[in-house]
Amino acid sequence: MDPALLEILVCPQCRAALFVDADADELVCNACGLAYPVRDDIPVMLAEQARTL
Repeated sequence: MDPALLEILVCPQCRAALFVDADADELVCNACGLAYPVRDDIPVMLAEQARTL
């Protein structure tokens, strides 16, 4: 993923910073325990599409 994009993306639920899990192709929010999928290099930032950790 583009590092500039990662700098501005935040969790849509709690506005916390996201961390990249490259093995799972997800953006992870440790604050609220959600993992957002990345499909075709596009993050899906919808809470209903997120996986609970």
